[in-house]
Amino acid sequence: MKTEQAKDIIEKHIDQLAENLDSGHSEQLTEFLSTMAKFHRYSLGNVLLIMAQKPDATHVAGFNTWKSFGRYVKAGEKGIAILAPMTFKSQESESPQIETDKDEEKSIRFRVVYVFDVSQTDGEPLPEFAKVTGDPGDYSERLKGLVRQLSIELEYSDQLGGALGVSRGGKIALKEGLDPSQEFTTLVHELAHEILHQGDERKGSTKTTRELEAEAVAFVVAQAIGLDAGTASSDYIQLYRGDKAQLTQSLDAVRKAASLILEAIV
Repeated sequence: MKTEQAKDIIEKHIDQLAENLDSGHSEQLTEFLSTMAKFHRYSLGNVLLIMAQKPDATHVAGFNTWKSFGRYVKAGEKGIAILAPMTFKSQESESPQIETDKDEEKSIRFRVVYVFDVSQTDGEPLPEFAKVTGDPGDYSERLKGLVRQLSIELEYSDQLGGALGVSRGGKIALKEGLDPSQEFTTLVHELAHEILHQGDERKGSTKTTRELEAEAVAFVVAQAIGLDAGTASSDYIQLYRGDKAQLTQSLDAVRKAASLILEAIV
């Protein structure tokens, strides 16, 4: 696959996603967010590429990386194309250069590389990770640790006017007496507001968009740690009935916020 073909796949999937949301259908978005939860370290475009080529993928890596884990790619398996950045000196266009002068102007280009899902490999078993179902356990304390690290005050109150949580710019209030799962997902939701919506960058967004972005972040984080958040998030999420540029911007904001949280707690 060539780079332009990969970019075309990304573009078509954003178009299709925007069309589906515009028609009131959020199933594809839910599938995309579930894929994002598994591959939160990947760019928005690469998440779309993985979803387009192998929607049931769970763990992907390159040929040599699998080999280092004592696994090998099965004969005849077709790789999943993703885009990898390469840095070039601005005056060069043929081959990547070693960076020796920090002040020298650089340009970034992308090339297609191939990864394989674990289901396409055989060999040594991968380590088993603890699975979460209805109780986030230690993840809650790690999440609260991230809140403190970001200098955000966390308090509990029964005076929130019916809301489960409130973000106030440097302070988050949660309703008293939430069960562990509700407390975790509500705190992620409010933390997403703190990360995404308290600065100047996204002040032009609507209240509905901000709520849906925060809920999408909560959905991705819950999925990534194996927490069953029920159907509320997936039923609630429909980011836009608007243009594709807004949708792309919003999805990338969700990915970055979810990745920041997951890097801190997983």
